[in-house]
Amino acid sequence: MSRSRRSAGLLLFRVTEEPGGRDLEVLIGHMGGPFWAGREEAAWSVPKGEYGPEESAEAAARREFTEELGVPVPPGEWIALGESRQRSGKTVTVWGLEAELDVASVVPGTFTMEWPRGSGVQREFPEMDRFAWCTPEQAAERLIAGQRVFVDRLRTQVRRAAASPDA
Repeated sequence: MSRSRRSAGLLLFRVTEEPGGRDLEVLIGHMGGPFWAGREEAAWSVPKGEYGPEESAEAAARREFTEELGVPVPPGEWIALGESRQRSGKTVTVWGLEAELDVASVVPGTFTMEWPRGSGVQREFPEMDRFAWCTPEQAAERLIAGQRVFVDRLRTQVRRAAASPDA
């Protein structure tokens, strides 16, 4: 029986006022390590990580955010953005969270791997080597394909909330 790989993450966002109305910016991170070093397009990700059956998706999203950014999860209401199956077969679950975060305060977590391959040398790399606030259009170019849907879903929810009479 094969085990289905699952990841969970948090997509921070902030609402901006644009000439055409309200929009948003999202916080994404460039994947660290030698495989991603020379790439920009489709080399960024929502802060997220894998979890097993003993952990809830929400707990994993909170844990991974703290591990990958080195700061606690900001307070606020989580907005469910659903799941997406990535090309690798992994199912990713993401929540949006409206919050401000100074990217200068981020201290990325690290991982160790043999590099160069076959050298026997273990090197440490940041899980994510930099973070940026991006417009939805910038995020669409930078994010890996399987995660772009979360920005679209978030944008729809923010616009719907702005149009509601209770907003």
